[in-house]
Amino acid sequence: MRILMVGDVVGSGGRRTVKKILPKLRHDLALDFVVLQGENLAGGFGLTLETVYEMIEAGADIITTGNHVWDKRDIVRKLDDPSFPVLRPLNYPPMNPGRGASAEGPVGVVNLIGRVWVGEFDSPFAAIDDLLAGDWAKGKPIVVDLHAEATSEKVALGWHLDGRVSALVGTHTHVATADCRILPEGTAYVTDLGMVGGTESVIGMHVEEALDRFLTGVGRRFRPVENGPMRFNSVMIEVDDSTGNAVSIERVDRELEL
Repeated sequence: MRILMVGDVVGSGGRRTVKKILPKLRHDLALDFVVLQGENLAGGFGLTLETVYEMIEAGADIITTGNHVWDKRDIVRKLDDPSFPVLRPLNYPPMNPGRGASAEGPVGVVNLIGRVWVGEFDSPFAAIDDLLAGDWAKGKPIVVDLHAEATSEKVALGWHLDGRVSALVGTHTHVATADCRILPEGTAYVTDLGMVGGTESVIGMHVEEALDRFLTGVGRRFRPVENGPMRFNSVMIEVDDSTGNAVSIERVDRELEL
């Protein structure tokens, strides 16, 4: 099975880039399943129903999120619908709406959020241990999106899950890392997928606005880059159907001009 995991898609420029690149990748790479990190789909902060279905139509099978999942309130009421193709992090306190894992399709998908420099959440280590203790997604490949800031937290969870999931990928920093590898017990790992957004930007946002905040210390609303050179960051993981172990992981990065 071939699974593509797409980095954080930032704003309308990111969505337009996905629509231009993903359908061709599905065909050319004979992809079986696509997981897309979508917490920045709508103006760089959160998701809307319209942006979710736009990405599903473009070829995503399921959308993971992170700390911005609550930013646009119109999707919150949909998160409890098991047919809605959006996950929120599993280790948010359980009284929150939504689900953090899905096994309805051919792949089990888990969405977690880190705790180092991100926020106060339940332990992602304990949350996934509890999930995997039973027969959840039995017989299916399992891939995990850990939306986290600290490299150490991502690496540690990769080792913790080695041999128990097919892949652990990091998201959130919007900076693609070059450390794709298969861990000793068969789990594919990369510290960060990267993003789909403006190349000439600060993690997808206009440079001058990001610089202004760093130089003055005064908060200013960021705007995603919508035109110009764009990058599409993702990884493709090939899984042995008989064992659930990853046999390869490779970066699939593209660039285009909008």
